[in-house]
Amino acid sequence: MLIISLKEGENIERALKKFKRKFEKTGVIKELRDRQAFTKPSIRNRQQRLKAIYKQSLQIADE
Repeated sequence: MLIISLKEGENIERALKKFKRKFEKTGVIKELRDRQAFTKPSIRNRQQRLKAIYKQSLQIADE
């Protein structure tokens, strides 16, 4: 359960923004999307490798 502490007279929009940020950090939505369709471990590993290669190429290009 998420607990959002509010200061006296704080705006409801600001409280909603805090709630959304905390909720996003928990990763519930991301996990739900991942569970909607099964991906084989070999495909998951390949995607991670490709992502790592892409990130590394960006870092090399920055230098």
